[in-house]
Amino acid sequence: MPKINSYGDDSPIAAFATTPGSGALTLIRCSGKGAPELAEKIFSQPEKLRHAAGNTVIHGWIIAPNGQKVDEVLAAVFRAPKSYTGEDSLDISCHGGSAAGKGVMAALRDCGFRDALPGEFTFRAFMNGKLDLTQSEAVMELVCAQTDKGRSHAINRLSGVLEQEINAIKQQLVAVLSGVEILLDYSEDEISANADEAAGRFSGQQPVREILARLRTLAQSWRRERIYQEGILAVIAGRPNAGKSSLFNLLLKEERSIVTEIPGTTRDWIEAVISLDGIPIRLADTAGLRESFEPVEKIGVERSRGLLEAAELVLYLIDGAAGITGEDTAFIGEFQAAHNKLLLILWNKADITPLPARIKIDNDCISISAKTGTGIAELESAIVTTIEAGLNTADAAASLGTVRQKNLVEAAAAALEETLALAEQGQPLDLIAPLLREAVNSLGEITGEVSTADILEEMFSKFCVGK
Repeated sequence: MPKINSYGDDSPIAAFATTPGSGALTLIRCSGKGAPELAEKIFSQPEKLRHAAGNTVIHGWIIAPNGQKVDEVLAAVFRAPKSYTGEDSLDISCHGGSAAGKGVMAALRDCGFRDALPGEFTFRAFMNGKLDLTQSEAVMELVCAQTDKGRSHAINRLSGVLEQEINAIKQQLVAVLSGVEILLDYSEDEISANADEAAGRFSGQQPVREILARLRTLAQSWRRERIYQEGILAVIAGRPNAGKSSLFNLLLKEERSIVTEIPGTTRDWIEAVISLDGIPIRLADTAGLRESFEPVEKIGVERSRGLLEAAELVLYLIDGAAGITGEDTAFIGEFQAAHNKLLLILWNKADITPLPARIKIDNDCISISAKTGTGIAELESAIVTTIEAGLNTADAAASLGTVRQKNLVEAAAAALEETLALAEQGQPLDLIAPLLREAVNSLGEITGEVSTADILEEMFSKFCVGK
């Protein structure tokens, strides 16, 4: 029966840190006890590798067991604990062709390295105290970042800003819990003269309220971070020939949608990703909204309506050349009544018919021309402002980066809310203390101070191989 590899061992591991292919270089990362010495078996200059100090680079060849040269490489040596994983490590830079990288990996396996599991290098960095769990998760956030703002927020967490905030909150909470546990350990005659304490009641409501406020601010930050990481679905909608495809191409800055003067040209929705002020936006062009008995167009309209259900922001185009129709006012009214979604109304073809001073809808209109580009800068600014206003959260220094972190912060907050409710009812300390401990443990789980093997394996298994 084959051996099942585990995240918990310290055996030498190796994996591609870059994807082998047509690039100039491929990087292969190796780590584990005695990793540089183990690699001597396949290195053309074993003595140099054996005696190499940490943070040095050695030039040589990888030699297969049959004596054949595999590739000319540079080997960067890192000695424990001054490495990414905290173990002896080796980064091998070989030529970028897939054959060269695969040949080096095969030679490493032959000399005793095993393939790393997903996220195993970062797992070892966590286990060896190089990173906490928030920093570990930030590594994968950084790999997946789609915009500069997403990248900068991930760097913030990787630098330890979130860890510091969580630890500061936990330290406040531990001080409250310690006071409660001291009172529980002594008889009523031995405790202070404070009336609440003498009666065995909780007197720490104010610090708990302060802690709860900090936790709520953190929990709210996840909404903003989710937008920066995953983006928002913005759907362009309107009647046929309103200029939806032209606007889609203009915002995308390339010709993706077919544009003609024939109504109903777009039969199905098309999607692309753009970035506005650091916010990834999944922009979708849809079929024109109208009643149709033509089978293909009817399917396209139905799909458009389904996409509108999933949208977080709708850009509704009014055909300025045709003016506002009953279909336009009906859609806007029904949409606002039925959905709690962000909506921007655009008066298109302003180059032909300028936006009237007064129009028959209650909403403000943004005047644009998808043909000439007039008003597009104002539209992009309005999209960003609308999204950020919809978030209704401040851009705090410390913010949550994953659903796991959000859930644990909310669990800690819920325990403190129950603590305050019991305190207001005058309940005894022995009912309140377990809730305070629960909140402390939730915060400890965020940074990894409190964790189990199953939780860690589940989390790191979602990382990419090589990280």
